[in-house]
Amino acid sequence: MEEGKARSPIGFDVTSRAGCVATRRALLKGTAVLLAASEGSSVKLRAGARDDRGEDEQRREQAFQVRLQAALNEKHLPVPDHPDNGDEETYPNKIGSYSKGLPHNSLGEVDLAAYQAFRDAIDSGRFADFEAIPLGCPDPSMQRKLVDPLAGLAFDLEGGDSHRFAIPPAPAFSSAQQAAEITELYWQALLRDAPFSEYETHPLAQAAATDLSRLTDFRGPKAGASVTPQTLFRGFTPGDLAGPYVSQFLLRPIPLGVQFIDQRMRTVMPGFDNMTDYADWLNVQNGCLPSQSLQFDPVHRYIRNGRDLDRWVNVDVLYQAFFNATQILITPPDITDEETGGGMGAPLNPGNPYNRSRTQTGFGTFGGPYISAMVAEVASRALKAVWYQKWFVHRRLRPEAFAGRIHNLLTHPGLNYLVHRDVLNSAALHQIFSRYGTYLLPQGYPEGSPLHPSYGAGHATVAGACVTALKALFDESSVIQNPAVPTADGLSLVPYDGLELTVGGELNKLAANIAMGRNFAGIHWRSDYAESLKLGEAVAIGVLADQRLTYREDFAGFTCTKFDGTKVTV
Repeated sequence: MEEGKARSPIGFDVTSRAGCVATRRALLKGTAVLLAASEGSSVKLRAGARDDRGEDEQRREQAFQVRLQAALNEKHLPVPDHPDNGDEETYPNKIGSYSKGLPHNSLGEVDLAAYQAFRDAIDSGRFADFEAIPLGCPDPSMQRKLVDPLAGLAFDLEGGDSHRFAIPPAPAFSSAQQAAEITELYWQALLRDAPFSEYETHPLAQAAATDLSRLTDFRGPKAGASVTPQTLFRGFTPGDLAGPYVSQFLLRPIPLGVQFIDQRMRTVMPGFDNMTDYADWLNVQNGCLPSQSLQFDPVHRYIRNGRDLDRWVNVDVLYQAFFNATQILITPPDITDEETGGGMGAPLNPGNPYNRSRTQTGFGTFGGPYISAMVAEVASRALKAVWYQKWFVHRRLRPEAFAGRIHNLLTHPGLNYLVHRDVLNSAALHQIFSRYGTYLLPQGYPEGSPLHPSYGAGHATVAGACVTALKALFDESSVIQNPAVPTADGLSLVPYDGLELTVGGELNKLAANIAMGRNFAGIHWRSDYAESLKLGEAVAIGVLADQRLTYREDFAGFTCTKFDGTKVTV
């Protein structure tokens, strides 16, 4: 298959540089005609005005060359392959692929005619074909809709095109890695209400560490060869393993101009789990709105356990945590007071040209407004990149669907689903059945996952992009003063007295908290987090590289540490 035909239906030719230039000239000519018509038969200078048309033309040409250079830089980058894990071809009944929202039989297996209509829309990239996909809820008024597939085909005018980024194939349906990831998710569901600060002594956390340690292909962090309560459910960078589980950026008050936002949040009552009844599970797989609703805790609390974290990422503005972190980082401590606190006044990246300026400070470039806008800017590009991976490459099934396969395998003798034995033999699976009476994965949200495929993860890709931008804009080695940790009840913060925490480490931890919060809800896999974080990082680096072409300051580039520990200068 040639690149750009089946997976990149665009409907027009953008490959001709000459065509682009000609189109631009025609557009400029048309604009000049419209201006002339609006002011009379000719365009005249105001009395006494200097004729700067020569300088304006020079500037216009420079602006064009900047944009052209960015486009050429992008065009000359290698085009990656986009391999998938082969599950869609391996299983004719599509049990290894995403199908939520389409009609399913009593086993939760998708209607194959509906799935073919779904694939026809994917292959054509036409809005009308997506409109023709049969949806599964018998009551149309209760039907949830597929979430924005065509965002994966949208173009961008800054940074890399969504199709230029790639992530590895997702773990296969029958693999030991997939079995390890669902086992971890079962343990996360079982430990939703356990305070992170009590993991070291919590019997269930100790049992989870032991069970995960015995798995054939578990890729979460370990101490030596074993998972421990200290490494349990954490991210893969050194910063993730340092100090408390929850990042300081999710605990400190957020200075927002003259306002201060307390980070205690509205959470859900303990023990409130969803989709453990098979009929509810099947209803949700067909895309119906759930019959359950959340039961809220009347007391606001700091994030202190997995349930709080999964609630936080249920209703957040997608880049919210990183915008909050920006305000904490950029606001000087002397703007705040002892009661509100929050501001760090963190030093800017050593590469910031205004660190050396005697007479100038940054603002629209390299300063506060520029930095605050950056997290939203890279988030928008990150979503297009990951939406292409979700819909047009991988179509990985959600954990709730895989757990349904496990439930049916164990309750329907003779059913031949090739699930790896590691999960079937896990202590987590037996704990789940003992507590709930099914092998389904208890969900943090009544509706389970959103109606889009699992791999990559939107929250994790945005987290990777935003954190990369912040590490490029601030001095990631600076030490965080007066760190804190929430009490077990989440009602207050107490001082943290341990190894020092750095801005870079706590930003990496923030990315993991946000991404793994979705895992605590039961709607994403560990590899969704790990690979999507790196995808977001690549997106942010592309945006920063394009922006570098636009600056007039003496700028040698920003240097920061990637998630794999290597240094990069942009």
